Amino acid sequence: MFDGIGFMELLLIGVLGLVVLGPERLPVAVRSISGWIRAMKKMANSVKDELEQELKIEQLHTDLKKAENQGLKNLAPELQDSIDQLKQAAESVNRPYQVEDAPSAKETPAKETATTETTSTENAKSDKPNG
Repeated sequence: MFDGIGFMELLLIGVLGLVVLGPERLPVAVRSISGWIRAMKKMANSVKDELEQELKIEQLHTDLKKAENQGLKNLAPELQDSIDQLKQAAESVNRPYQVEDAPSAKETPAKETATTETTSTENAKSDKPNG
């Protein structure tokens, strides 16, 4: 980041900052500037990651088109890898939307037993005379 700036230049900037801002405001200014730099780096990394992801998706799409043209047979290894990745992605997307299986036979009697016990306890309480 500071490739062209040596120690003497940094020292000069520090002294000028001290003279202009004073000893009370200089640390606050340095912290705010470093915060801005940190935020810009995060934003740049975020944009970079998004672009890489979009390029990967575009490459997978292109590979899928090639695979479709070849009839999904005798594919090159990189095309087969792309198809496998797409299948995994499709499975991970579909998992939350799959219907859960019906409760098994073991679970149903246990629930009925618990309901029966609760009902019998409530009936016993209502049969007792009040006070």
